[in-house]
Amino acid sequence: MQGNNPQEKKKVIFSAIQPSGTITLGNYLGALKNWVAMQDEYDCIFALADLHAITVRQEPAALRRNTLEAYALLMACGIDVNKSIFYIQSHVAAHAQLAWVLECCTQFGELSRMTQFKDKSQKHADNINAGLFTYPTLMAADILLYQADLVPIGADQKQHLELTRTIAERFNGLYSPTLTVPDPYIPKTGARIMSLQDPARKMSKSDENVNAWIGLLDKPDDVVRKFKRAVTDSDARIVYNPESKTGVNNLITIYSAVTGTPVEEFVAQMEGKGYGELKSVVADAVVETLRPIQTRYAQLIGDKAYLAQCYNTAAEQAARIARRTLTKVMKKTGFVMP
Repeated sequence: MQGNNPQEKKKVIFSAIQPSGTITLGNYLGALKNWVAMQDEYDCIFALADLHAITVRQEPAALRRNTLEAYALLMACGIDVNKSIFYIQSHVAAHAQLAWVLECCTQFGELSRMTQFKDKSQKHADNINAGLFTYPTLMAADILLYQADLVPIGADQKQHLELTRTIAERFNGLYSPTLTVPDPYIPKTGARIMSLQDPARKMSKSDENVNAWIGLLDKPDDVVRKFKRAVTDSDARIVYNPESKTGVNNLITIYSAVTGTPVEEFVAQMEGKGYGELKSVVADAVVETLRPIQTRYAQLIGDKAYLAQCYNTAAEQAARIARRTLTKVMKKTGFVMP
């Protein structure tokens, strides 16, 4: 069984996040915390997916700034460049090259069924570009380049991983086994954090109401203010009920996720107390969780030379792995190799 033999090869996990502005508390508790926890058990390869970001029109200076800030912030959250490969996607040219080969193994109908394409086309009706349509194949290339065994996914990415598996199986069927067919990785823990203003929806940085989400770099006063304005209900009892009380459930979930306190234990602690105190307790716990992240972020973003050293080294490591896969794919497809 894996793990009993220290010499046994660890499974490879690949995951990526777009550097498109603010990273929220929801991103951290739902995904990034798990990325940090995975680093000892798996060979982790993490990417900032800046190529994916340009399917929506970006202001160049903002994209550059967001990419550097996201790189520093993820390191501040605990991504350890000595344990994992953490690189910027556009620094490894093999992503774009493999994506083209795989596009030629992807059916038009498969891409047209992607629900995120339909959603984004409605949101960005003035810029329905080809990249928006084909980016699930680039996502497949991201994963397959590194022969990833596992990919952590949320519900919104399930369809894309299924397509990745289909593309890998099709390529292997046409040209002989070459690409690892990845499995979804469902983390043991991973809180689903909802909007503070509309608890029926996921917390998202794209929400126009800034009171709906907490950014990892929000100042303590802003965190407290946003929690004070969080939607609850008129019942005024602090109980966890998955069928109702979505706003209260969300606050309880956030506290449990940032402190590690079981939900039942926290509810018992809050018995007989009001929503005002609940919001205050949760806000204080979040402020204390974010404090060391913000301190470390300030140090990292202030040392651009060190950041460059980290992402350049990681790009070299990633490129070596990617090149091996790409060479196999190109040879098997029939290209004359240089």
